[in-house]
Amino acid sequence: MTAPTKDPAEIYRRSFAIIRAEADLARFDGGAEAVVVRMIHACGMVDLADDIRVSPEFPGAAQAALARGAPVICDVEMVRHGIIPRLMPAGNEVLCLLNDPRVRDIASRDATTRSAAQVDLWAERMEGAVIAIGNAPTALFRLLELLDQGAAKPAAIIGVPVGFVGAVESKAELAASSRGVEFLTVAGRRGGSALASSAVNALAGGLEGHG
Repeated sequence: MTAPTKDPAEIYRRSFAIIRAEADLARFDGGAEAVVVRMIHACGMVDLADDIRVSPEFPGAAQAALARGAPVICDVEMVRHGIIPRLMPAGNEVLCLLNDPRVRDIASRDATTRSAAQVDLWAERMEGAVIAIGNAPTALFRLLELLDQGAAKPAAIIGVPVGFVGAVESKAELAASSRGVEFLTVAGRRGGSALASSAVNALAGGLEGHG
């Protein structure tokens, strides 16, 4: 059996056309719609659109941050590696501090996960940044705690941790109160690194060539 086409551009075009035909995207404006389409493309589930929650100014705030060179801070290496460097409009740094040698001591001291502990190290880089959390609910909870404690606000939060323990609750908390930060999340258990990185790529892709 042969593939219908081997042209990458045509595959993308047809994929996005199918997504737009099958998914209910009516409630998303142009910027948000582009992000949602990319996220659906990353997971193959058109009904994901029903669970996406996005604040009105999220696309513009995130793209403006990327355009001025803000870093993208990720909770896991899978998210970091899923972000396409050539799309970064200003050569933006994409970082994950999970393996920073300081993290284990913080986790031990606070009796928490390494994913949550690394968030304490984000504070010095967080102002105006784009945060992409795709794996760890504890990281999202800790981020919200830091914001409650007066930490500098990022420009935008992509909070889509996946899982069965804490994922639903952390994302519901973000949607209920994003602490004044523009956000995107996925209600329920679904989420993951591919969704987080695809959202960043969609935002950055709209700026390609304008850095």
